[in-house]
Amino acid sequence: MSSIAITFGSLLVLLGGALFGLSEKQSPTAFIPSGFGLALILCGLLARKESLRKHAMHGAAMVGLLGFGGGLFQGIKNSLGGSATGLAIGGQYAMAALCAIFVALCVKSFIDVRKARKARELAG
Repeated sequence: MSSIAITFGSLLVLLGGALFGLSEKQSPTAFIPSGFGLALILCGLLARKESLRKHAMHGAAMVGLLGFGGGLFQGIKNSLGGSATGLAIGGQYAMAALCAIFVALCVKSFIDVRKARKARELAG
């Protein structure tokens, strides 16, 4: 799961860079997805150490959940009359979508780990 966090973090970093490069105003707020991406990459790297895995991946899931909520909220707000451009709104929805997929994968992984742990307890 750590490699998935790093992959999604990298995608968010690339999204932020692309938004900044493609925008006319080149606002620093275009890098907001990159901030979330860097946090996911850090959590993914920390999760490679066995003793930190559980906490790091729960932290990554929280970052993903905040990214989903923030991206979705801003996207809807700006779609309903905010001052953001179509590119910015698209970027907000893209960030929300990437984070939602990541959170769904985290939940599936957490459920799989719990089932495997219960199966070991019953067998052992």
